[in-house]
Amino acid sequence: MAHKIASKPLRKVLRWQLYATAAIAMGAGLVAGIHGAFSAALGGFITWAAGLVFALLVSGNRVRSAGETLRILLRAEASKIMLMVFLLWLVMTTYHEVVPVVFFAAFIVAVLVSPAALLVRETELD
Repeated sequence: MAHKIASKPLRKVLRWQLYATAAIAMGAGLVAGIHGAFSAALGGFITWAAGLVFALLVSGNRVRSAGETLRILLRAEASKIMLMVFLLWLVMTTYHEVVPVVFFAAFIVAVLVSPAALLVRETELD
């Protein structure tokens, strides 16, 4: 069963995260080589994957009350944070050639792109 992300701001932010990750990975590849590029890609991907999970969890629900809205948002945010923590741990424990500075820089930049969803209006064209 395929899910569609209903929110245009969430779709746009996920796209911006991928663009930021690609830019950082290309720059890191030039400076730190293949492991730098891969580290940056993994750092950005963690944030993107967690954002995707959040978007899918909030998009697939028809809300009938304020309490239900809060429950869905809290569950989605908790899922996002747990996935981020797990993926950060997984990369840091399994990828021994990780370039930590680049990895965390890409992760942080992708996280900082997320609040940009507040600046995107539902009526803006893609």
